[in-house]
Amino acid sequence: MIIISKEEFENQRDVIRTNLIENAPIFVYPTDTIYGIGCNALNKKAVAKIRKIKQRSKNPFSVIAPSKEWLYENCIVNKNAEEWVNKLPGPYTLIFKKKKEPVAKNVAPGLDTLGVRIPAHWFSKFAEEIEIPIVTTSVNKSGTDFMTSLEDLDSEIKSAVSFIIYEGIKKGSPSKIVDLTSSVKIIER
Repeated sequence: MIIISKEEFENQRDVIRTNLIENAPIFVYPTDTIYGIGCNALNKKAVAKIRKIKQRSKNPFSVIAPSKEWLYENCIVNKNAEEWVNKLPGPYTLIFKKKKEPVAKNVAPGLDTLGVRIPAHWFSKFAEEIEIPIVTTSVNKSGTDFMTSLEDLDSEIKSAVSFIIYEGIKKGSPSKIVDLTSSVKIIER
């Protein structure tokens, strides 16, 4: 496992892109709220690794969408949802019914819905460039506190990831979850 800065990430962008597509590593990355743990959301084996790391067998994961266009192509965006989609990028996880299966089935096992984020953060641009959805879930084991700095990163999680993109302490909290599958419903954490 290696720790890299935003600048190092930028310098290795092409290598990381290729690695993400071909080898599907598990990695930690910053967002506009907290740190996320993720992988290529199209790779079932990588998603299964995150489930094992987080000790989270069934609850759904969300994804960072490559773009709003991707969201519209793959999710049912009703009238109630338009207002929320227009707030993206931002600190929201929007839950939509899926039009088709745009990610590995174990991202949201057994569900016809998908949580979608587009963080107001430079990392979202990377997802857009590679045109691949990225699993986004807090860096923690189920039932424990989420990561805000390297000091509170669980050692087992740290040893299980390929790399960490680190930009210092995060003072945010997880994104607001908004269920847009029928009427608007804000889910409290």
